[in-house]
Amino acid sequence: MHTPFIDTLWREQIVGVLQDYIRIPNKSPAFDADWIAHGHMHRAVHLLADWCRQQTGITGLTVEIVELARRTPALVVEVPAFAGGRGNALVYGHYDKQPEFTGWRTGLSPWEPVLDGDRLYGRGGADDGYAVFAALSGIASLQHHGMPHGRCLLLIEGCEESGSFDLPFYVQALAAQIGTPDLLICLDAECGSYDRLWSTTSLRGMLPGVLSVSVLTEGQHSGAAGGIVPSSFRIIRHLLERIERGADGTLLPELQVQVPAEAAAQLRAVADQLGHTVIDKFPWAGNTRAETTDPFEALIANAWQPSLATVGFGGAPLPQDAGNTLRPTTELKLVLRLPPTLDAAAAAATVRERLERDPPYGSKVRFKVETPQSGWYAPSFAPWLDRALQSASLTHFGQPNLYMGMGGTIPFLRMLGDAFPSTQFMVTGVLGPASNAHGPNEFLHLPTARRLSACVADVISALNAAGDYSK
Repeated sequence: MHTPFIDTLWREQIVGVLQDYIRIPNKSPAFDADWIAHGHMHRAVHLLADWCRQQTGITGLTVEIVELARRTPALVVEVPAFAGGRGNALVYGHYDKQPEFTGWRTGLSPWEPVLDGDRLYGRGGADDGYAVFAALSGIASLQHHGMPHGRCLLLIEGCEESGSFDLPFYVQALAAQIGTPDLLICLDAECGSYDRLWSTTSLRGMLPGVLSVSVLTEGQHSGAAGGIVPSSFRIIRHLLERIERGADGTLLPELQVQVPAEAAAQLRAVADQLGHTVIDKFPWAGNTRAETTDPFEALIANAWQPSLATVGFGGAPLPQDAGNTLRPTTELKLVLRLPPTLDAAAAAATVRERLERDPPYGSKVRFKVETPQSGWYAPSFAPWLDRALQSASLTHFGQPNLYMGMGGTIPFLRMLGDAFPSTQFMVTGVLGPASNAHGPNEFLHLPTARRLSACVADVISALNAAGDYSK
């Protein structure tokens, strides 16, 4: 029912606006300290708001850009209940973007959209600019077909890629308008493939920080200082061994949790369905091997085990610019991913203590923690929602819905889950194989986005029909 209407809306309106959105380099505040002066964030949120206001076929639609002092603006779109519909749905997304990164293929770039068949390339289209279009096109289709639905509130933030440190202030400021959601729809997650609906049941937490080691106040000739002054790089290697075993990547026992049986069973089903594609999907260099060749073990490791990535390096010149100098300081930007049920603040305290205690050679060591975020584990799915997800996936993809844990972090879900323990969650997305959010060659798979829009419509309709949301 929804497909012709939604396909037309995407083809005639949405793809063009998404291309304009990709052209705006509205990097998240963590990557653009002067975001206010540059104005890109405001350009992006106004572009999205203007499109929302043009959806005159949605009865009672209101669109507001809410801006607290020196915080990234939030886009708030409210649609009242239609045709006597029931239920309160909150739809979440974000419009801020990751930085450019390197390695884009010839003919592609982060800030110039390229439409190649079913793929729209460029930064932010899939993560997560498409979300507001998917949600409103689904709602518009419901009203176009005269189908009742409950109240829907869209909250689209501009700080997610920085850890959502602005979001709690907006949740507090908008508390009365948000109310108590019966259903939270989040469109910022992954999909294991493009042939079905994927429902995320867990997200890892995140612990970012900068580890720095200083041994001198200025660089020295490596011949004159070598053998006398310890290397800051060697010291930082030693410190990392305190939290991660270099031989196999095992992290501290304090960062491990027991995997729930239900979560393991879900990932076993995903492994049976996807097989080695969960490993083979990455662009491996040379003869590099994965941590494990077992798809189930790989999924468990990604969704429920901690991991450490060194995402930035400071204090060193590029190889072509390097002189024979013993450097005074080495800095590493670390990002630890934490199991969904682990407390991030406690993990941060443990990691910091391990890294900073007893500094080798009395060197100056500091681990500066940046906004730790706890993960999220979904409450049990109410029968009505499970039925709706399965039905939507079969209707619009021709394949059943699958549940899986995800290795990334969406801070809002833990925040909302703690505040509203009775809320049900539909967490899904378009970040499938090779879509490469945060990296080069990011793309939005347009058929998946359109089908997902129709699934959103069906689930919102099911919320209305459920009545007793526990059944």
